[in-house]
Amino acid sequence: MVETETYTIEGPDGDTDELELPEGLVDVLAEQGETPTTVVAEIALLSFVQRSHAMVHHAEGDAPADLEAINETAEELFEDRFGMTFGEATGHSH
Repeated sequence: MVETETYTIEGPDGDTDELELPEGLVDVLAEQGETPTTVVAEIALLSFVQRSHAMVHHAEGDAPADLEAINETAEELFEDRFGMTFGEATGHSH
């Protein structure tokens, strides 16, 4: 069995949680020169944007207006971080 490593996530209110991952997984997913914490943060952002995008664009019925605004901001943050739109990164726009 592979050893694990733990990352600590801290929220805006100071609450924390831990994320335990197999040792080496973050390194495998890193691009040249990326720190492990950057890799974890970018994968977290990607996951959040994927989920909000799916809830807004692929759910049955209309998404609430506040969720649409939240997703729009999430996709803007994605573009700021990665230098491309979520649609460009994933190959689909909706």
